[in-house]
Amino acid sequence: MIVKYESIIWDWNGTLLDDVQISLETINTVLAFRDLEQISKDRYLDIFTFPVQDYYAQLGFDFDHEPFEIPAAHYIKHYNQAAEKCLLHQDVIATLTYFQTLGCHQFVLSAMEQKQLDKMLSDHDLTQFFVSASGLNHHLATSKLENGQLLVEKYKLNPSKTLLIGDTIHDYEVAKLLGCSCVLTAHGHQSHARLVNSGAPVVKHLKALAKAI
Repeated sequence: MIVKYESIIWDWNGTLLDDVQISLETINTVLAFRDLEQISKDRYLDIFTFPVQDYYAQLGFDFDHEPFEIPAAHYIKHYNQAAEKCLLHQDVIATLTYFQTLGCHQFVLSAMEQKQLDKMLSDHDLTQFFVSASGLNHHLATSKLENGQLLVEKYKLNPSKTLLIGDTIHDYEVAKLLGCSCVLTAHGHQSHARLVNSGAPVVKHLKALAKAI
């Protein structure tokens, strides 16, 4: 078999971790505390975006009245508690093992805060699959681009032989700016229609990745 990619960069939330439902429940808790309208899963998938502050604005948060950092901290407190019971998506272990068997170097590039990311990867016994896992130094879920650039530079990755796998349009944007290929999974935080409309290659689940690439 000819291996097309030397390196695989994985997103975490929504791509490997099946956390859409707890993310929805958590944001509804934060909204209810402020007497703001609850949202459905369909609405969530249609408006979730990066940076997350823009998503909060669409939900009705008034940052002139309450700085973004306050509801963001409220969200993280509840999310981290719920995430302890969160499961991986189906076929995660099989997929990571598949790429490992091909000799691909695998990395995580996440908008999750670094310590929480490290904890969750350890809790799910996944650290063995990754050369490194890169998260943010805060809980505000901003862009992953800078960390992606640092990852490529530090490990001397060849963008033309690197594949980024994520679940949001932001992942596709980051991949394009890094110069690497991208495939998006439609089992995460944005709707299938939004992902397809971005122009990115899209698969419905991880099991379809091998054929897609």
